[in-house]
Amino acid sequence: MTLQGNYEQIALKDYAERAYLDYSMYVVLDRALPFVGDGLKPVQRRIVYAMSDLGLGATAKPRKSALTVGEVLGKYHPHGDSACYEAMVLMTQPFSYRYPLITGQGNFGSADDPKSFAAMRYTEAKLTPIAELLLQELGQGTVDFTPNYDGTQQEPSWLPARVPHVLLNGSTGIAVGMATDIPPHNLREIVSACIRLLDDPEASIADLCEHVLGPDYPTTAEIITPRADLVAMYTTGTGSVRARATYVREDGNIVITALPYQVSPSKIIEQLAAQMRAKKLPMIEDLRDESDHENPIRLVLVPRSNRIDADEIMPHLFATTDLEKSFRVNLNMIGLDGRPQVKNLKQILSEWLRFRTDTVTRRLQHRLAKVERRLHLLEGLRIAYLNLDEVIRIIRTEEDPKAVLMARFGLSEEQTDYILETRLRQLARLEEMKINGERDALEEERARLNVLLNSKARLKTLIKDELREDAKAFGDERRSPLVARAVAQALDESALVASEPVTIVLSEKGWVRAAKGHDIDAAGLSYREGDAYLASVKGRTTQNVAFIDSTGRSYSAPAHTLPSARGNGEPLSGRFGLPAGARIDALAAADPATRLVLASDLGYGFVTRFENLLANKKAGKQLMNLDDKARVLAPALVADSARDRIVVATTAGHLLMFSVAELPELDNGGKGNKLVEIPKPKLSAGERVAGIAVVAEGKGEVTIYAGQRKLVLRWADLVEYGGGRATRGNLLPRGLQRVERLETTA
Repeated sequence: MTLQGNYEQIALKDYAERAYLDYSMYVVLDRALPFVGDGLKPVQRRIVYAMSDLGLGATAKPRKSALTVGEVLGKYHPHGDSACYEAMVLMTQPFSYRYPLITGQGNFGSADDPKSFAAMRYTEAKLTPIAELLLQELGQGTVDFTPNYDGTQQEPSWLPARVPHVLLNGSTGIAVGMATDIPPHNLREIVSACIRLLDDPEASIADLCEHVLGPDYPTTAEIITPRADLVAMYTTGTGSVRARATYVREDGNIVITALPYQVSPSKIIEQLAAQMRAKKLPMIEDLRDESDHENPIRLVLVPRSNRIDADEIMPHLFATTDLEKSFRVNLNMIGLDGRPQVKNLKQILSEWLRFRTDTVTRRLQHRLAKVERRLHLLEGLRIAYLNLDEVIRIIRTEEDPKAVLMARFGLSEEQTDYILETRLRQLARLEEMKINGERDALEEERARLNVLLNSKARLKTLIKDELREDAKAFGDERRSPLVARAVAQALDESALVASEPVTIVLSEKGWVRAAKGHDIDAAGLSYREGDAYLASVKGRTTQNVAFIDSTGRSYSAPAHTLPSARGNGEPLSGRFGLPAGARIDALAAADPATRLVLASDLGYGFVTRFENLLANKKAGKQLMNLDDKARVLAPALVADSARDRIVVATTAGHLLMFSVAELPELDNGGKGNKLVEIPKPKLSAGERVAGIAVVAEGKGEVTIYAGQRKLVLRWADLVEYGGGRATRGNLLPRGLQRVERLETTA
């Protein structure tokens, strides 16, 4: 480093590091973190002090907020007016502060929109009575004053708080590399813990938690965090608190009466409405916001029927909306040593009690000094009364009466000045009696002050008595009840979907859509140019739909998530990751435990449960092992594995029926077993399986299509085609030797 004239030359690295550290410490100490003593950030402290200096006490008439902001900016806080006014508004809002420090007149925002406050030129404000607990001892020698930013004013370095304000209203802030999230607490609980710590300095954090039960937000929403977690939070200084809205049942409706801290009703309405639009709340028919002045929070949910249990649906709403919310806790603050630190509950209360002890000691010493000075002056005045004639003579005749009086009666300069400034009318005998009475009272007060200052036990008793008085005057009952509850879990998505019939339609190009109802002419729907109907399946909106591609991979999607049949649908290639060149050949919809027969047109297949077709991954799962050029057939659902029959038709006109029990059940898929015998020469000539169907014993019916002809076979007809699995079956009547497909009609 070198000096050249008025300039200092340093390395850029050193300059940047020093500038960044200076800025960081400024933000930490002078902007973002509260002081453990009075619990305030600098801007908050300056606002409260400026309002006190303007005479805006609790009993005063409120004045324009712009006056306060101007006073703060002009004298103490050279920053933006909007940030200063916002900090002032925050201390006014009863839904933001547990114990507001300012009383506002005008629009200071609402719980629905805290930022909707009017401009400072329209609002008026004054201090609340509880703010006196920060200011009451200000002029009693309890704080150090420092010059303001330009050296023209003096401002207090802290305020002489009579209660642990740092925990009462809490604080949030983000500094460089650190943050603070201190929740609000109940005054009576905090005072009780302070008294316990004064009586037993060795009390553990668990002992203090017998008094401080947990945070106490300015809302009646429940705190559901387990007690063990709250104790752990106060032990480490970090953790989280989970709050949950409260509700009641009224005339079959669900009425939400309280929301978690800083959660607005409009946001809850928005979240619920979004779920309703997405058809994820079929059990809710309507929702209304009936909040007013008498009921600040009243959100009404109207169920679709009286059979809906509120205790079943509300946990889902807690889990999917801000009706249940977790708040981070980080007890980071500036300690008495001027350093930021995350403190546990005992450290906070212990440091504050040291702060309070020092404040009370300074207050007593300041008062003792004033008493002793007054006694000193009264003693000089008493001497003057005892020698009144001589004093009058000296004042009348001597050129320098001050020096003569000091020498004649042994008075101090201060006593002599006081005697000389005394008016003649105060020299009456009655005044002498008043002085003697005042001296006796001051002597008694001095003795009491000396006892307090010289006895730690008496000093502790005084602090405890003052804490009890303040808690009695300003304390109230806990607002946020502590209720042990488990964290809410969202309902399964399928449980939130109304069960309605739906027909899923698949096109040749792999486009899918879902039409409401089962009486849909799927083949008669309109399709994109160059596309046509391929397959369809009947299901319900609560079921999943499985798709099988030409490689034997299976994919699945909830039926209610498929696009409406009013349009052309959407391509499955965009929803699933199909292998190159693969196409969707078949689809099925059923309940997970339902069994179905899967087969290829080469005559191999197996039975499996529908749940084995479901794949959570976009890439699907390998289900069937297909030979080259084999094609998946439309699956057939099985109702009774012991009694149902499988009907297999080949393109060459052979039909075989055998029991489902003859076909093995596979969970992991595979190639399966042979269904019907197809001679090799025929296979090479192109004979394949045209389709499969499952019919119920004694009442089954299938329809066989061959070109322009079709044949309906009832159970009595099908019996003629019965045989063992993997046999050739019987030949269909003349004209049906080129079978295209078969369908189950009953």
